[in-house]
Amino acid sequence: MATSKNSKNAGRLRKGGKYHNKAQMEELLSGFFQQHAGVTFSFKQIFKELRLNTHPLKMLAIDVMEEMAWDDFLTKVADNAYRLNTDGQVLEGRFVRKTNGKNSFIPDGSDLPIFVSERNSMWAMNGDRVRVTMMARRRNHIKEAMVTEILSHEKDTFVGNLEVDPEIAFLNLDSNIFSSDIIIPLKKLKGGKTGDKALVRVISWPSKDSQRIIGEVIDILGQAGDNTTEMHAILAKYGLPYRYPKEVEEAAKKITGEITPQDVAEREDFRDVWTCTIDPHDAKDFDDALSIRILSPQLYEVGVHIADVSHYVKEGDIIDREAQKRATSVYLVDRTIPMLPEHLCNYVCSLRPDEDKLCYSVIFVLDNEANVKSYRIVHTIIRSNRRYAYEEAQALLEQNGVVDGKGEPAPALRPAFNAKQSTQNVSSSSHPFIGEYAEEICTLDALAKELRKKRYKNGAIDFDSEEMKFDIDEKGHPTRCYFKVSKDANKLIEEFMLLANRTVAESVGKVKKTKGAKGKPGEGGGKTLPYRVHDNPDPQKFEDLRTFVARFGYKLKSSSTKGATARSMNQLITESQGSREEKLIHKVALRTMMKAKYSTHNIGHFGLAFDYYTHFTSPIRRYPDTMVHRLLTHYQQGGKSANRNKYEDLCEHSSDMEQIAQNAERESIKYKMVEFMEDKIGNVYDAHISGITSYGIYCEIDENHCEGMIMMRDLGNDYYDFDEKNYCLIGRRRHHRYQLGDPIRIEVVRTNLEKRQLDFILAD
Repeated sequence: MATSKNSKNAGRLRKGGKYHNKAQMEELLSGFFQQHAGVTFSFKQIFKELRLNTHPLKMLAIDVMEEMAWDDFLTKVADNAYRLNTDGQVLEGRFVRKTNGKNSFIPDGSDLPIFVSERNSMWAMNGDRVRVTMMARRRNHIKEAMVTEILSHEKDTFVGNLEVDPEIAFLNLDSNIFSSDIIIPLKKLKGGKTGDKALVRVISWPSKDSQRIIGEVIDILGQAGDNTTEMHAILAKYGLPYRYPKEVEEAAKKITGEITPQDVAEREDFRDVWTCTIDPHDAKDFDDALSIRILSPQLYEVGVHIADVSHYVKEGDIIDREAQKRATSVYLVDRTIPMLPEHLCNYVCSLRPDEDKLCYSVIFVLDNEANVKSYRIVHTIIRSNRRYAYEEAQALLEQNGVVDGKGEPAPALRPAFNAKQSTQNVSSSSHPFIGEYAEEICTLDALAKELRKKRYKNGAIDFDSEEMKFDIDEKGHPTRCYFKVSKDANKLIEEFMLLANRTVAESVGKVKKTKGAKGKPGEGGGKTLPYRVHDNPDPQKFEDLRTFVARFGYKLKSSSTKGATARSMNQLITESQGSREEKLIHKVALRTMMKAKYSTHNIGHFGLAFDYYTHFTSPIRRYPDTMVHRLLTHYQQGGKSANRNKYEDLCEHSSDMEQIAQNAERESIKYKMVEFMEDKIGNVYDAHISGITSYGIYCEIDENHCEGMIMMRDLGNDYYDFDEKNYCLIGRRRHHRYQLGDPIRIEVVRTNLEKRQLDFILAD
């Protein structure tokens, strides 16, 4: 609709001795429609009711109504008719708080955020359920909402340091999530003193009558700065347990782990087959083992044996309820908070060497190229011959010529050991292998590499994972930090776990096609199962990546097919290896990926290029694996498909708890990172830009991988604009560019353990 000259100028229009400008017309129309909610009016009716009988007034009214419809205040019913929009003015949903004040609101039934400024957020916290009113939207501006009521709080407990005065006490929070500290009456202190770190529950929130937040101490975690105190504080901050309930531990201790003759009779016996575990050097909960034996000169039987937790933990018992609530073990820098009581995870269920253990196993028959000729999923009893740390297994592989993590095994590793020697220690002067059980380990490695090669050929994304690790002294202080890169021994285990997980998912979800059958993989006839799903990259982010890498001369083909998209991504990763922009491209490519989660609705796993995938191999530390074990047993006994809604709820809970655990783990890493750098203020390091924001740049030190920030004010004598799409800051006057991935030299200037902050400036 054309905009009249009158409305553009917002001029004052004479009508019956009165003057109407645009603001007055908006007020007139707003009041009229609000008085007649639900009624549709034509232009003619509106002009008559409001006595708008001059052409300029009518045109101004039409223009104002057009803007009101754009602002969602009115609904345009026809080209010449409007009514009050009563559907979308008041909404309920979830509040998302950001540290930069750019908060948002996610309406129920939608995943599209609506902006909420800090001044319109009341006292809503991240995750709170709120009621909002949509605000009038200015031309060419985004939608904006105002919180009018907090329906329920996502959390009511907070962690901080106590400050106790003679008459009153305060909890100083680790982060600036409130404008003021939490007030604690002295009778609610629970013995807390100044300097104690405490967990506090809010008992009175701000209101129109009072802006104060009042709380009570739930638990004193210890003296601030103490290592155990700080780790417990991180767990408490995320609502994670830092103690195991005594009644659950007592119930676990009653489980002896005794294996009865009936248990043995009901299971396949693998105690005479060579079996090993390969885990981190400090692990105690060994939940997976591998066995291997020869069936013929080029045919191998490989067993993936998983601790049979569901044999001991029965659905609905006190141990199961606690495990279900936790959903996952939590791995902080210096400790593990297990999903199961220590007696179960480290002793009864753990596949410790030279002990008979009950397992749920996937037994594969593989040829020399790791093609699966057949498989079976069975309950077993095993006896591990050897417990390897990853470093030990890696050294064994390297002693026998396996030096390239991505390449082929040494030619001498094939063909594998002969059938007569399959259960013996085959190391001898007449054999080319060096070390105890070297031939078994090397053969498993050779088969794993064949599996990996097929997976990449089918479109699996080849992102090499790096994990930040710390060496910790007896007081919990970090003495060294470094990135641990996945090597052959890690990938050996990973590949067989992937194969077992995929096979289990296919065994339940993959249904033979029948005439007239329709649907995608996993839809239709498959029985209920918790799948591990990973959606395709977001199309817009993928297109942004394609445009971004083109500036470096790389081509990324857009494709509607999952496999072609993955292959194009792999080609980009391969081509950029060794280049200056390698880290930059890897970071940006990772950001296009969706998060993996649990669901009974199978959509496949994009990153692994599997149509069917689940988690079966870690029931000691993941609750979904225990669910899968139980359902498999149920189906093998002829049971009907389980209730999908029940398991979907459990999947959502497990996905949420996984994310919370990861957040806690990341915070513990940040804490130790800052603690490690406390005595290095003034030191200068080579680094690279690891993140770009509108308020500064994140830099990762090349030597130790610690990450800190250079604030915008410290970037030099210029004003910088943030180019979000191209991941850079550009100076307005000198046009200097700070690009993600660029090398940079920094000086450490500040550390703040409470806020987990590490501050840098540019070195001279």
